[in-house]
Amino acid sequence: MTDYGRGHGSEPWNPQDPLYGDQGWTAHQTQQAQVPYGGDLQQQYPQESQYQQQFAGQYPQQYDEQAYAQQLQYQQMAQQQMAQQMAAQPMAPQPVAPQPVYDGSNGQGWDTGQGQYAAAAVQVDPYAGADPYAQQTVGAYPGEAPDLYTTAEAYPPPQPPGLRHLEPEPVEEPLEEEPEEALLPAGGGSDDGDEPRGRRSGGRTKGGKGGKQKKRGGTACLVAAVVIIGVVGGGGYYGYNYLHDRFAPAEDFAGEGTEEIVEVEIPKDAGLGQMGRILKQAGVVASAQAFVDAAKAKPGGQSIQPGVYPLKKKMSAAAAVAVMIDPTKLNVITIGEGWRNTKIYEAIDKKLGKPEGTTKDIALRESKNLGLPAWAGNNPKIIDPLEGFLLPARYDLKKESTPESLLRQMVKNAADKYAEMGVEAKAKELNLENPLQVITVASLVNAEGKNHDDFRKMSEVVYNRLKKTNDVTNQKIEFDSTYNYVKNQSEINFNLKEAQKFDNPYNTHFVRGLPPGPIGNPGTDAVSATLNPDHGGWMFFVSVDGNKTTFTKTYDEHLKLVAEFQERQAQKKNGG
Repeated sequence: MTDYGRGHGSEPWNPQDPLYGDQGWTAHQTQQAQVPYGGDLQQQYPQESQYQQQFAGQYPQQYDEQAYAQQLQYQQMAQQQMAQQMAAQPMAPQPVAPQPVYDGSNGQGWDTGQGQYAAAAVQVDPYAGADPYAQQTVGAYPGEAPDLYTTAEAYPPPQPPGLRHLEPEPVEEPLEEEPEEALLPAGGGSDDGDEPRGRRSGGRTKGGKGGKQKKRGGTACLVAAVVIIGVVGGGGYYGYNYLHDRFAPAEDFAGEGTEEIVEVEIPKDAGLGQMGRILKQAGVVASAQAFVDAAKAKPGGQSIQPGVYPLKKKMSAAAAVAVMIDPTKLNVITIGEGWRNTKIYEAIDKKLGKPEGTTKDIALRESKNLGLPAWAGNNPKIIDPLEGFLLPARYDLKKESTPESLLRQMVKNAADKYAEMGVEAKAKELNLENPLQVITVASLVNAEGKNHDDFRKMSEVVYNRLKKTNDVTNQKIEFDSTYNYVKNQSEINFNLKEAQKFDNPYNTHFVRGLPPGPIGNPGTDAVSATLNPDHGGWMFFVSVDGNKTTFTKTYDEHLKLVAEFQERQAQKKNGG
Protein backbone atom coordinates (compact mmCIF):
# COMPACT_ATOMS: atom_id res chain seq x y z
CA MET A 1 0.00 0.00 0.00
CA THR A 2 1.50 3.27 -1.08
CA ASP A 3 -1.47 5.57 -0.58
CA TYR A 4 0.57 7.85 1.71
CA GLY A 5 3.84 7.97 -0.15
CA ARG A 6 5.45 5.04 1.63
CA GLY A 7 7.49 2.35 -0.02
CA HIS A 8 6.49 -1.27 -0.23
CA GLY A 9 6.84 -3.48 2.76
CA SER A 10 7.02 -3.05 6.47
CA GLU A 11 9.78 -0.82 7.90
CA PRO A 12 11.23 -0.98 11.38
CA TRP A 13 10.58 1.82 13.88
CA ASN A 14 13.60 4.06 14.26
CA PRO A 15 13.73 7.23 16.32
CA GLN A 16 16.42 8.59 13.96
CA ASP A 17 14.18 8.31 10.89
CA PRO A 18 12.72 11.78 10.00
CA LEU A 19 9.56 10.05 8.71
CA TYR A 20 9.01 8.59 12.15
CA GLY A 21 9.15 11.69 14.32
CA ASP A 22 7.56 11.90 17.70
CA GLN A 23 3.94 11.48 16.56
CA GLY A 24 2.34 10.20 19.72
CA TRP A 25 1.61 6.64 20.66
CA THR A 26 -1.56 6.61 18.58
CA ALA A 27 0.42 7.25 15.42
CA HIS A 28 2.55 4.06 15.34
CA GLN A 29 3.70 2.96 11.96
CA THR A 30 2.24 -0.50 11.54
CA GLN A 31 3.09 -3.17 9.12
CA GLN A 32 0.72 -3.80 6.31
CA ALA A 33 -2.00 -6.34 7.12
CA GLN A 34 -1.24 -6.02 10.84
CA VAL A 35 -3.26 -4.34 13.55
CA PRO A 36 -1.04 -4.16 16.66
CA TYR A 37 -2.56 -3.49 20.03
CA GLY A 38 -6.22 -3.56 19.35
CA GLY A 39 -6.30 -2.81 15.67
CA ASP A 40 -4.33 0.41 15.63
CA LEU A 41 -3.54 0.51 11.93
CA GLN A 42 -2.18 3.81 10.78
CA GLN A 43 -0.36 5.33 7.86
CA GLN A 44 0.67 8.91 7.49
CA TYR A 45 1.70 11.39 4.91
CA PRO A 46 5.43 12.26 4.99
CA GLN A 47 4.80 15.97 5.20
CA GLU A 48 2.50 15.51 8.14
CA SER A 49 5.40 14.70 10.44
CA GLN A 50 6.97 18.04 9.64
CA TYR A 51 3.75 19.95 10.40
CA GLN A 52 3.08 17.96 13.51
CA GLN A 53 6.55 18.54 14.88
CA GLN A 54 6.37 22.24 14.05
CA PHE A 55 2.95 22.90 15.53
CA ALA A 56 3.52 20.54 18.43
CA GLY A 57 6.47 22.67 19.56
CA GLN A 58 4.63 25.97 19.13
CA TYR A 59 1.07 25.06 20.17
CA PRO A 60 1.31 21.85 22.17
CA GLN A 61 -2.27 21.92 23.46
CA GLN A 62 -3.87 22.79 20.10
CA TYR A 63 -1.76 20.21 18.37
CA ASP A 64 -2.94 17.44 20.73
CA GLU A 65 -6.60 18.19 19.92
CA GLN A 66 -6.02 18.26 16.15
CA ALA A 67 -3.93 15.11 16.28
CA TYR A 68 -6.65 13.36 18.21
CA ALA A 69 -9.33 14.31 15.66
CA GLN A 70 -7.14 13.22 12.75
CA GLN A 71 -6.33 10.04 14.58
CA LEU A 72 -10.02 9.11 14.88
CA GLN A 73 -10.52 9.75 11.18
CA TYR A 74 -7.53 7.62 10.22
CA GLN A 75 -8.66 4.79 12.47
CA GLN A 76 -12.14 4.70 10.90
CA MET A 77 -10.64 4.57 7.41
CA ALA A 78 -8.21 1.83 8.44
CA GLN A 79 -10.98 -0.27 9.94
CA GLN A 80 -13.10 0.03 6.79
CA GLN A 81 -10.20 -1.02 4.58
CA MET A 82 -9.39 -3.93 6.85
CA ALA A 83 -12.98 -5.06 6.83
CA GLN A 84 -13.05 -5.01 3.03
CA GLN A 85 -9.87 -7.05 2.79
CA MET A 86 -11.07 -9.57 5.31
CA ALA A 87 -14.31 -9.97 3.46
CA ALA A 88 -12.50 -10.57 0.16
CA GLN A 89 -9.92 -12.98 1.57
CA PRO A 90 -11.13 -14.79 4.65
CA MET A 91 -8.56 -16.59 6.79
CA ALA A 92 -8.75 -19.44 9.15
CA PRO A 93 -9.64 -18.30 12.58
CA GLN A 94 -6.71 -17.96 14.98
CA PRO A 95 -6.88 -18.39 18.70
CA VAL A 96 -7.27 -15.04 20.30
CA ALA A 97 -5.35 -14.40 23.49
CA PRO A 98 -7.00 -12.21 25.97
CA GLN A 99 -5.62 -8.65 25.66
CA PRO A 100 -5.40 -6.22 28.52
CA VAL A 101 -7.40 -3.11 28.31
CA TYR A 102 -5.00 -0.17 28.75
CA ASP A 103 -6.50 2.46 30.96
CA GLY A 104 -3.87 5.14 30.28
CA SER A 105 -2.44 5.11 33.78
CA ASN A 106 1.25 5.82 34.01
CA GLY A 107 3.36 2.70 34.19
CA GLN A 108 0.47 0.27 33.42
CA GLY A 109 -0.43 1.37 29.94
CA TRP A 110 -1.04 4.43 27.86
CA ASP A 111 -3.96 6.33 26.47
CA THR A 112 -4.23 5.60 22.77
CA GLY A 113 -7.60 7.16 22.28
CA GLN A 114 -8.94 3.77 21.18
CA GLY A 115 -10.90 2.73 24.25
CA GLN A 116 -14.28 3.13 22.61
CA TYR A 117 -13.16 1.28 19.51
CA ALA A 118 -11.48 -1.70 21.12
CA ALA A 119 -14.48 -4.04 20.90
CA ALA A 120 -15.16 -3.22 17.28
CA ALA A 121 -11.54 -3.73 16.38
CA VAL A 122 -11.52 -7.17 17.95
CA GLN A 123 -14.65 -8.22 16.03
CA VAL A 124 -13.29 -6.96 12.72
CA ASP A 125 -9.69 -8.09 13.11
CA PRO A 126 -9.29 -11.81 13.66
CA TYR A 127 -5.66 -11.18 14.50
CA ALA A 128 -6.32 -8.66 17.26
CA GLY A 129 -5.19 -11.07 19.91
CA ALA A 130 -2.02 -12.06 18.20
CA ASP A 131 1.40 -10.78 19.18
CA PRO A 132 1.86 -7.70 17.03
CA TYR A 133 5.63 -8.31 16.94
CA ALA A 134 5.57 -11.99 16.24
CA GLN A 135 7.27 -12.95 12.98
CA GLN A 136 4.76 -13.17 10.10
CA THR A 137 4.85 -15.51 7.21
CA VAL A 138 6.16 -13.81 4.16
CA GLY A 139 3.61 -13.57 1.40
CA ALA A 140 0.59 -14.32 3.52
CA TYR A 141 -1.02 -11.17 2.21
CA PRO A 142 -0.35 -9.12 -0.85
CA GLY A 143 2.40 -6.62 -0.24
CA GLU A 144 3.26 -8.04 3.16
CA ALA A 145 6.94 -7.88 4.25
CA PRO A 146 8.74 -9.77 7.01
CA ASP A 147 8.60 -8.30 10.51
CA LEU A 148 12.00 -6.88 11.28
CA TYR A 149 11.27 -6.28 14.97
CA THR A 150 12.01 -9.89 15.81
CA THR A 151 15.38 -10.20 14.08
CA ALA A 152 18.73 -9.68 15.72
CA GLU A 153 19.31 -6.55 13.67
CA ALA A 154 15.83 -5.14 14.42
CA TYR A 155 15.23 -1.79 16.07
CA PRO A 156 13.76 -1.99 19.55
CA PRO A 157 9.95 -1.95 19.78
CA PRO A 158 8.12 1.33 20.29
CA GLN A 159 8.06 2.84 23.75
CA PRO A 160 5.18 4.57 25.54
CA PRO A 161 4.96 8.33 24.91
CA GLY A 162 6.22 9.30 28.35
CA LEU A 163 9.43 7.32 27.93
CA ARG A 164 10.02 7.52 24.20
CA HIS A 165 12.46 10.44 24.07
CA LEU A 166 13.98 10.23 27.54
CA GLU A 167 17.72 9.76 27.57
CA PRO A 168 18.66 6.40 29.09
CA GLU A 169 20.29 6.53 32.49
CA PRO A 170 24.08 6.55 32.12
CA VAL A 171 25.52 3.20 32.98
CA GLU A 172 28.59 3.31 35.15
CA GLU A 173 31.30 1.55 33.21
CA PRO A 174 34.67 0.65 34.61
CA LEU A 175 37.30 3.14 33.58
CA GLU A 176 39.65 1.89 31.00
CA GLU A 177 43.17 1.52 32.19
CA GLU A 178 45.02 4.60 31.00
CA PRO A 179 48.08 3.80 28.95
CA GLU A 180 51.36 5.03 30.29
CA GLU A 181 51.66 7.47 27.41
CA ALA A 182 48.64 9.40 28.78
CA LEU A 183 50.72 10.49 31.75
CA LEU A 184 53.35 12.02 29.53
CA PRO A 185 53.13 15.73 28.74
CA ALA A 186 52.71 15.01 25.02
CA GLY A 187 49.87 12.56 25.67
CA GLY A 188 51.73 9.82 23.82
CA GLY A 189 49.97 10.78 20.58
CA SER A 190 51.43 11.21 17.18
CA ASP A 191 52.82 14.46 15.89
CA ASP A 192 49.89 15.10 13.56
CA GLY A 193 47.38 15.38 16.39
CA ASP A 194 46.00 11.83 16.28
CA GLU A 195 44.70 10.26 19.43
CA PRO A 196 47.09 8.34 21.65
CA ARG A 197 48.04 4.86 20.56
CA GLY A 198 45.43 2.30 21.52
CA ARG A 199 42.60 4.89 21.50
CA ARG A 200 41.86 5.35 17.76
CA SER A 201 38.26 4.21 17.86
CA GLY A 202 36.99 7.78 17.96
CA GLY A 203 34.30 6.76 20.48
CA ARG A 204 33.31 8.77 23.50
CA THR A 205 34.37 7.82 26.96
CA LYS A 206 32.30 7.85 30.07
CA GLY A 207 30.32 11.03 30.39
CA GLY A 208 30.44 11.74 26.67
CA LYS A 209 33.73 13.66 26.92
CA GLY A 210 35.74 11.43 24.66
CA GLY A 211 39.43 10.67 24.86
CA LYS A 212 40.23 14.26 25.73
CA GLN A 213 38.54 13.88 29.08
CA LYS A 214 40.70 10.90 29.84
CA LYS A 215 43.77 13.00 29.08
CA ARG A 216 42.62 15.69 31.45
CA GLY A 217 42.03 13.08 34.10
CA GLY A 218 45.58 11.80 33.68
CA THR A 219 47.00 15.32 33.88
CA ALA A 220 44.99 16.03 37.02
CA CYS A 221 46.35 12.86 38.60
CA LEU A 222 49.86 13.91 37.65
CA VAL A 223 49.39 17.38 39.13
CA ALA A 224 47.90 15.91 42.30
CA ALA A 225 50.82 13.51 42.58
CA VAL A 226 53.31 16.33 42.13
CA VAL A 227 51.54 18.41 44.80
CA ILE A 228 51.49 15.49 47.23
CA ILE A 229 55.15 14.76 46.58
CA GLY A 230 55.98 18.45 47.05
CA VAL A 231 54.09 18.65 50.33
CA VAL A 232 55.58 15.45 51.67
CA GLY A 233 59.05 16.36 50.42
CA GLY A 234 58.86 19.92 51.78
CA GLY A 235 57.58 18.71 55.11
CA GLY A 236 60.34 16.16 55.27
CA TYR A 237 62.96 18.78 54.40
CA TYR A 238 61.82 21.23 57.06
CA GLY A 239 61.30 18.44 59.53
CA TYR A 240 64.84 17.24 58.94
CA ASN A 241 66.21 20.75 59.36
CA TYR A 242 64.22 21.25 62.57
CA LEU A 243 65.43 17.99 64.06
CA HIS A 244 68.95 18.66 62.87
CA ASP A 245 69.00 22.16 64.40
CA ARG A 246 67.30 20.93 67.56
CA PHE A 247 69.32 17.85 68.35
CA ALA A 248 72.42 17.75 66.13
CA PRO A 249 75.64 19.38 67.35
CA ALA A 250 75.94 23.00 66.27
CA GLU A 251 78.18 23.68 63.30
CA ASP A 252 81.57 24.96 64.40
CA PHE A 253 84.99 25.81 63.02
CA ALA A 254 88.20 24.37 64.40
CA GLY A 255 91.29 26.20 65.57
CA GLU A 256 92.19 29.81 66.19
CA GLY A 257 91.03 31.10 62.83
CA THR A 258 92.70 32.55 59.75
CA GLU A 259 95.09 35.48 59.51
CA GLU A 260 92.30 37.81 58.41
CA ILE A 261 91.13 40.03 61.28
CA VAL A 262 87.75 41.73 61.45
CA GLU A 263 86.41 44.17 64.01
CA VAL A 264 83.13 43.07 65.53
CA GLU A 265 81.06 45.54 67.53
CA ILE A 266 78.85 44.12 70.26
CA PRO A 267 76.09 46.58 71.22
CA LYS A 268 74.92 47.29 74.73
CA ASP A 269 72.46 44.87 76.33
CA ALA A 270 73.18 42.24 73.67
CA GLY A 271 72.48 38.67 74.75
CA LEU A 272 74.57 35.66 73.82
CA GLY A 273 72.23 34.75 70.97
CA GLN A 274 72.54 38.20 69.40
CA MET A 275 76.32 38.12 69.89
CA GLY A 276 76.47 34.77 68.15
CA ARG A 277 74.46 36.02 65.19
CA ILE A 278 76.70 39.08 64.86
CA LEU A 279 79.81 36.92 64.93
CA LYS A 280 78.38 34.47 62.40
CA GLN A 281 77.45 37.31 60.04
CA ALA A 282 81.01 38.64 60.30
CA GLY A 283 82.38 35.19 59.42
CA VAL A 284 84.04 34.68 62.81
CA VAL A 285 82.08 31.62 63.97
CA ALA A 286 80.25 28.95 61.99
CA SER A 287 76.98 29.20 63.90
CA ALA A 288 75.39 31.30 66.60
CA GLN A 289 74.44 28.20 68.59
CA ALA A 290 78.04 27.04 68.77
CA PHE A 291 79.00 30.41 70.25
CA VAL A 292 76.16 30.29 72.79
CA ASP A 293 77.15 26.78 73.86
CA ALA A 294 80.82 27.74 74.22
CA ALA A 295 80.01 30.90 76.20
CA LYS A 296 77.81 28.99 78.63
CA ALA A 297 80.48 26.33 79.11
CA LYS A 298 83.31 28.78 79.87
CA PRO A 299 83.56 30.73 83.16
CA GLY A 300 82.88 34.39 82.52
CA GLY A 301 81.39 33.61 79.12
CA GLN A 302 78.01 35.00 80.10
CA SER A 303 79.55 38.32 81.22
CA ILE A 304 81.00 39.42 77.90
CA GLN A 305 81.03 43.19 77.72
CA PRO A 306 79.82 45.28 74.81
CA GLY A 307 82.43 46.90 72.64
CA VAL A 308 84.59 46.36 69.57
CA TYR A 309 86.56 43.12 69.41
CA PRO A 310 89.33 42.39 66.89
CA LEU A 311 88.70 38.77 65.95
CA LYS A 312 89.94 36.37 63.32
CA LYS A 313 87.71 34.80 60.72
CA LYS A 314 86.68 31.14 61.01
CA MET A 315 87.54 30.81 64.67
CA SER A 316 86.17 28.03 66.78
CA ALA A 317 83.44 29.25 69.08
CA ALA A 318 85.56 28.46 72.14
CA ALA A 319 88.47 30.50 70.75
CA ALA A 320 86.19 33.47 70.07
CA VAL A 321 84.79 33.33 73.61
CA ALA A 322 88.30 33.18 75.08
CA VAL A 323 89.22 36.41 73.32
CA MET A 324 86.04 38.22 74.26
CA ILE A 325 86.25 37.48 77.99
CA ASP A 326 89.80 38.90 78.10
CA PRO A 327 89.47 42.67 78.69
CA THR A 328 92.87 43.28 77.14
CA LYS A 329 91.61 41.86 73.86
CA LEU A 330 88.66 44.22 73.69
CA ASN A 331 89.32 46.92 71.13
CA VAL A 332 88.36 49.75 73.44
CA ILE A 333 90.03 52.36 75.53
CA THR A 334 88.82 52.79 79.08
CA ILE A 335 89.38 56.08 80.86
CA GLY A 336 89.53 55.65 84.61
CA GLU A 337 88.00 58.11 87.07
CA GLY A 338 90.49 60.77 88.13
CA TRP A 339 92.95 60.05 85.31
CA ARG A 340 95.05 62.99 84.26
CA ASN A 341 95.15 64.01 80.63
CA THR A 342 98.80 62.99 80.27
CA LYS A 343 97.86 59.38 81.07
CA ILE A 344 94.92 59.46 78.66
CA TYR A 345 97.08 60.79 75.82
CA GLU A 346 99.57 57.99 76.31
CA ALA A 347 96.79 55.38 76.29
CA ILE A 348 95.34 56.71 73.04
CA ASP A 349 98.73 56.73 71.32
CA LYS A 350 99.37 53.17 72.39
CA LYS A 351 95.92 51.87 71.45
CA LEU A 352 95.95 53.48 68.02
CA GLY A 353 99.58 52.71 67.39
CA LYS A 354 100.64 56.37 67.19
CA PRO A 355 104.04 57.79 68.08
CA GLU A 356 104.33 58.98 71.67
CA GLY A 357 103.15 62.58 72.10
CA THR A 358 100.86 62.55 69.01
CA THR A 359 97.61 62.88 70.92
CA LYS A 360 99.00 65.46 73.35
CA ASP A 361 100.13 67.69 70.52
CA ILE A 362 96.69 67.49 68.87
CA ALA A 363 94.95 68.23 72.17
CA LEU A 364 96.94 71.35 72.91
CA ARG A 365 96.80 72.59 69.34
CA GLU A 366 93.11 71.90 68.67
CA SER A 367 91.67 72.42 72.15
CA LYS A 368 89.42 75.29 71.06
CA ASN A 369 88.02 73.19 68.20
CA LEU A 370 87.07 70.07 70.14
CA GLY A 371 83.76 71.24 71.61
CA LEU A 372 84.61 72.62 75.04
CA PRO A 373 81.84 74.56 76.87
CA ALA A 374 82.07 78.33 76.71
CA TRP A 375 82.91 78.54 80.42
CA ALA A 376 85.92 76.22 80.14
CA GLY A 377 89.53 77.06 79.42
CA ASN A 378 89.33 80.83 79.95
CA ASN A 379 92.11 81.02 82.57
CA PRO A 380 95.46 81.69 80.91
CA LYS A 381 97.30 79.87 83.72
CA ILE A 382 95.64 76.55 82.83
CA ILE A 383 98.21 73.98 81.85
CA ASP A 384 95.83 71.91 79.68
CA PRO A 385 92.42 73.29 78.63
CA LEU A 386 91.10 69.76 78.13
CA GLU A 387 91.91 68.71 81.69
CA GLY A 388 88.70 67.70 83.43
CA PHE A 389 86.79 67.37 80.13
CA LEU A 390 87.80 63.91 78.99
CA LEU A 391 84.95 62.06 80.66
CA PRO A 392 85.97 58.74 82.24
CA ALA A 393 84.22 55.93 80.37
CA ARG A 394 84.92 53.15 77.92
CA TYR A 395 85.29 54.13 74.30
CA ASP A 396 85.06 51.66 71.45
CA LEU A 397 87.74 51.89 68.83
CA LYS A 398 87.13 51.29 65.15
CA LYS A 399 89.29 51.30 62.07
CA GLU A 400 88.40 54.91 61.39
CA SER A 401 89.16 56.03 64.96
CA THR A 402 91.79 58.79 65.29
CA PRO A 403 93.17 60.72 68.27
CA GLU A 404 91.17 63.74 67.27
CA SER A 405 87.90 61.78 66.90
CA LEU A 406 88.40 60.20 70.31
CA LEU A 407 89.17 63.49 72.02
CA ARG A 408 86.15 65.11 70.42
CA GLN A 409 83.92 62.28 71.61
CA MET A 410 85.29 62.47 75.16
CA VAL A 411 84.81 66.24 75.39
CA LYS A 412 81.28 65.98 74.09
CA ASN A 413 80.39 63.30 76.63
CA ALA A 414 81.79 65.43 79.47
CA ALA A 415 79.97 68.60 78.38
CA ASP A 416 76.69 66.67 78.03
CA LYS A 417 77.10 65.06 81.43
CA TYR A 418 77.94 68.31 83.22
CA ALA A 419 74.96 70.05 81.64
CA GLU A 420 72.76 67.15 82.69
CA MET A 421 73.97 67.41 86.29
CA GLY A 422 73.40 71.18 86.45
CA VAL A 423 77.01 72.19 87.09
CA GLU A 424 76.63 75.67 85.67
CA ALA A 425 73.62 76.57 87.82
CA LYS A 426 75.09 75.04 90.98
CA ALA A 427 78.30 77.09 90.96
CA LYS A 428 76.81 80.24 92.50
CA GLU A 429 74.96 78.26 95.15
CA LEU A 430 78.30 76.82 96.27
CA ASN A 431 79.92 80.30 96.38
CA LEU A 432 82.21 79.43 93.50
CA GLU A 433 83.30 81.90 90.83
CA ASN A 434 82.37 79.82 87.78
CA PRO A 435 81.34 76.29 86.73
CA LEU A 436 84.97 75.44 85.96
CA GLN A 437 85.73 75.64 89.70
CA VAL A 438 83.07 72.99 90.35
CA ILE A 439 84.97 70.60 88.08
CA THR A 440 88.22 71.67 89.74
CA VAL A 441 86.90 70.80 93.23
CA ALA A 442 85.59 67.52 91.90
CA SER A 443 89.02 66.68 90.49
CA LEU A 444 90.61 67.38 93.88
CA VAL A 445 88.24 65.17 95.89
CA ASN A 446 88.45 62.43 93.24
CA ALA A 447 92.25 62.44 93.60
CA GLU A 448 92.20 62.30 97.41
CA GLY A 449 89.17 60.15 98.24
CA LYS A 450 88.30 56.52 97.76
CA ASN A 451 84.50 56.38 97.76
CA HIS A 452 81.41 58.53 97.61
CA ASP A 453 81.38 59.20 101.36
CA ASP A 454 84.96 60.37 101.21
CA PHE A 455 84.11 62.59 98.25
CA ARG A 456 81.31 64.36 100.09
CA LYS A 457 83.41 65.02 103.25
CA MET A 458 86.42 66.12 101.21
CA SER A 459 84.31 68.59 99.22
CA GLU A 460 83.12 69.95 102.58
CA VAL A 461 86.76 70.36 103.62
CA VAL A 462 87.49 72.35 100.43
CA TYR A 463 84.53 74.67 100.85
CA ASN A 464 85.37 75.32 104.54
CA ARG A 465 89.02 76.13 103.75
CA LEU A 466 87.97 78.53 101.01
CA LYS A 467 86.03 80.60 103.49
CA LYS A 468 87.44 83.96 104.35
CA THR A 469 86.89 83.17 108.04
CA ASN A 470 89.37 80.30 107.79
CA ASP A 471 92.28 81.33 110.01
CA VAL A 472 93.63 77.79 110.47
CA THR A 473 94.96 77.25 106.92
CA ASN A 474 94.49 80.86 105.82
CA GLN A 475 92.39 79.81 102.81
CA LYS A 476 95.00 77.36 101.60
CA ILE A 477 93.65 74.01 100.40
CA GLU A 478 97.00 72.22 101.06
CA PHE A 479 96.14 69.05 99.03
CA ASP A 480 99.14 66.87 98.24
CA SER A 481 97.51 65.86 94.96
CA THR A 482 98.01 69.38 93.57
CA TYR A 483 101.74 69.28 94.20
CA ASN A 484 101.93 65.82 92.60
CA TYR A 485 100.02 67.14 89.56
CA VAL A 486 102.59 69.82 88.97
CA LYS A 487 105.38 67.34 89.40
CA ASN A 488 103.49 64.78 87.29
CA GLN A 489 103.87 62.18 90.00
CA SER A 490 101.78 60.32 92.58
CA GLU A 491 103.89 60.27 95.67
CA ILE A 492 102.63 60.09 99.24
CA ASN A 493 105.96 60.59 100.97
CA PHE A 494 107.48 63.83 99.79
CA ASN A 495 109.16 66.70 101.60
CA LEU A 496 106.36 68.94 102.86
CA LYS A 497 108.67 71.92 103.41
CA GLU A 498 109.85 71.72 99.82
CA ALA A 499 106.23 71.55 98.65
CA GLN A 500 105.31 74.62 100.67
CA LYS A 501 108.12 76.58 98.96
CA PHE A 502 107.40 75.39 95.42
CA ASP A 503 105.90 78.32 93.53
CA ASN A 504 103.30 77.11 91.12
CA PRO A 505 99.66 78.20 90.65
CA TYR A 506 98.56 74.58 90.89
CA ASN A 507 100.43 73.91 94.16
CA THR A 508 97.82 74.50 96.89
CA HIS A 509 100.57 74.20 99.52
CA PHE A 510 101.96 77.44 98.14
CA VAL A 511 98.98 79.45 96.84
CA ARG A 512 95.61 80.27 98.36
CA GLY A 513 92.39 79.10 96.92
CA LEU A 514 91.81 76.71 94.06
CA PRO A 515 94.23 75.96 91.26
CA PRO A 516 93.52 77.53 87.80
CA GLY A 517 91.83 74.37 86.60
CA PRO A 518 91.17 70.72 87.28
CA ILE A 519 94.04 68.39 88.08
CA GLY A 520 92.34 65.35 86.56
CA ASN A 521 89.12 64.06 85.04
CA PRO A 522 86.60 63.43 87.81
CA GLY A 523 84.00 60.73 87.52
CA THR A 524 80.31 61.45 87.81
CA ASP A 525 80.36 60.17 91.41
CA ALA A 526 82.91 62.78 92.43
CA VAL A 527 81.03 65.54 90.57
CA SER A 528 77.79 64.54 92.28
CA ALA A 529 79.49 64.63 95.73
CA THR A 530 80.94 68.05 94.94
CA LEU A 531 77.49 69.37 94.15
CA ASN A 532 76.13 67.87 97.41
CA PRO A 533 78.79 68.21 100.18
CA ASP A 534 78.47 66.58 103.60
CA HIS A 535 78.04 69.83 105.61
CA GLY A 536 79.73 68.17 108.62
CA GLY A 537 82.06 71.11 109.34
CA TRP A 538 85.16 69.08 108.44
CA MET A 539 88.48 70.89 108.13
CA PHE A 540 91.11 68.11 108.02
CA PHE A 541 91.54 64.50 106.94
CA VAL A 542 94.28 61.91 106.82
CA SER A 543 94.50 58.24 105.87
CA VAL A 544 96.61 56.57 108.47
CA ASP A 545 96.66 53.03 107.02
CA GLY A 546 96.30 54.02 103.39
CA ASN A 547 92.76 52.57 103.18
CA LYS A 548 90.48 54.39 105.56
CA THR A 549 90.27 58.18 105.61
CA THR A 550 89.64 59.90 108.91
CA PHE A 551 88.16 63.43 109.05
CA THR A 552 88.51 65.97 111.87
CA LYS A 553 87.23 69.47 112.62
CA THR A 554 90.17 70.89 114.59
CA TYR A 555 93.78 71.27 113.81
CA ASP A 556 94.91 69.57 117.05
CA GLU A 557 92.98 66.43 116.16
CA HIS A 558 94.54 66.56 112.77
CA LEU A 559 98.10 66.84 114.16
CA LYS A 560 97.60 63.68 116.23
CA LEU A 561 96.52 61.80 113.15
CA VAL A 562 99.44 63.17 111.17
CA ALA A 563 101.90 61.98 113.85
CA GLU A 564 100.31 58.52 113.78
CA PHE A 565 100.58 58.46 110.01
CA GLN A 566 104.28 59.43 110.00
CA GLU A 567 105.11 56.75 112.57
CA ARG A 568 103.43 54.10 110.44
CA GLN A 569 105.34 55.25 107.37
CA ALA A 570 108.64 55.08 109.24
CA GLN A 571 107.92 51.49 110.26
CA LYS A 572 107.28 50.50 106.67
CA LYS A 573 110.52 52.17 105.61
CA ASN A 574 112.54 50.26 108.21
CA GLY A 575 110.81 46.99 107.30
CA GLY A 576 108.83 46.84 110.52
